[in-house]
Formats: sequence, C-alpha cells, structure tokens
Amino acid sequence: MNGSTTVDALAPIEIQVERLYKSFGDNAVLQGIDLTIRCGETLAIVGGSGCGKTVLLGHILGKLRPDRGHVRVVDHGDPALPLRALDELDSFAIDRLHQHWGVVFQRNALFSGSVYDNIALWLKEVRQLDDDVIVPIARRSLTAVGLDCDDEFLRMDHLELSGGMAKRLAIARAIAMEPVVLFYDEPTTGLDPASSAQIHQLIQQTHDTRLAGGIARTTIIITHDKDLLLRLRPRTVMLHDGRVFFDGPFAAFERDRSEVIRPYFDQMPVLNRRTGTN
Repeated sequence: MNGSTTVDALAPIEIQVERLYKSFGDNAVLQGIDLTIRCGETLAIVGGSGCGKTVLLGHILGKLRPDRGHVRVVDHGDPALPLRALDELDSFAIDRLHQHWGVVFQRNALFSGSVYDNIALWLKEVRQLDDDVIVPIARRSLTAVGLDCDDEFLRMDHLELSGGMAKRLAIARAIAMEPVVLFYDEPTTGLDPASSAQIHQLIQQTHDTRLAGGIARTTIIITHDKDLLLRLRPRTVMLHDGRVFFDGPFAAFERDRSEVIRPYFDQMPVLNRRTGTN
C-alpha cells in the first residue's frame, strides 16, 4: 500500500526554515531557503549532487550555523514555548532538543561493539537509564524493525551484520528513543532491491505508529530513491542552485516535465546506487 501525504494545513509547525543562507568560502550552497514542515508530515528532500541537501539537514539538526536566516523548531521538552531559533541556542539546549529527535545516517554510523551497545548508549547517556530498563526497550525496538531480539543477537558484533540488517539496527537505535521527529539521510543508498523494499515498508510503519498521547510523528527523508517516493508519496521538496525549486505532492513532481526536474528524475536510480552524493 502506498503512503499518504495528507496533512492538515492547520497542523502545528514542527520546523520552520526562514531565508537560510550558507556559503563555504566562495561556494554559496544555500541561497535563501524557505521551508515549513508541519507535525505529522512525511517530507522528502531531493536534488542533484551538491545541491545542498546535507547542508540543509545540518542546519535543521543544529550542527551548522547559518550565515543569514533562521531555523526554528519545536522544543518538545517544553511544548508551551514558541518555536526556538537554533542559532540562538547553546549546545546544551540543542542537545535537549535532540532527545526528541532520531537520526538515521547514510552510512548508519553504528558504534563499536554489539547490537545491544548500539541501542543502549544513547539511552544511558541521554535518558540516564539502567540496563534492566534498557533491555526490554532494545528487544521491542529490534522486533519493531524485524530483527531478532534474543540474547545471542543482542551480543552480536555490529560488524557481523549485513548492510540491510545494519540499516535496520540504525533505525531500531533511533526509535528506541521514541522520537517525535525522525530524520533519514539516504536510507537505502547502496542497498539491494529486496533490502530497500524492506526499509521502505519500515519507514512507513514507523511514521504511522503514534507516540504516547496519540502524538503524530514527523518524518524527513533525504533521498534519491525513486521507489521510496513511489511507495510513500510524500510531500517532495527539490533543491536546485541553492534554492527550493519544487515544493509539492510527489504526484506533481512525478508529472513535472521541466528541464530541471525531468533529467534528475530519470537519473535517480543511478544516484541511489552511489554513496556520498549529497
């Protein structure tokens, strides 16, 4: 079943990017990005190599500071507060925001050690939880992503996992924190078609799972994966020359015949087989 992009236009704003500019030396990467992401939305950010997708994600995560403009986000630790401008926060405040976010990196960024070590580290450091509390959380998270959850698998070194299993572990680690917002950076790049299809389904299922209190999860995906877009049919944002060139439903993106979108759309399968193409 395909996903749906239907989100109430009056849903609360989760992330707001306002006139964002960023250059590295003479390379102007972002040149006035405006983007509003609402609670419960699935949004895909696409575009050719070097268009600024990863730089935009770095600003949204608070890892980069803009030359001009702002990124404002909801503080789920104190939702009564208005949107917080990341460039006005110190590292401690940004770390507090990250307690409610989950990030699945392109190369998984798994830690040294076992499957359990990978899930437990953030729960220990951020949530200050003990092993007796973490073990059932780890088992639930692994089950949710279709991995084994017995003691033998928990003890397995992450280097023994296949590419698809490593990606699933990265997602399990992210959802163990029960994030309100999930970010995926090229989640299927380099995976075989069968593993990619499993990740597509997992992303959809994870997005559709409501959090405590019925809170809807927001999902943001950087991708070249055309099949993922065909399945999820998210709101699609294409960056080009440092600006938002397209912002709308995937169906409209798929039909667009512009000289910018069409060549990129046709090239997406090739780009998705590569690595490091942001």
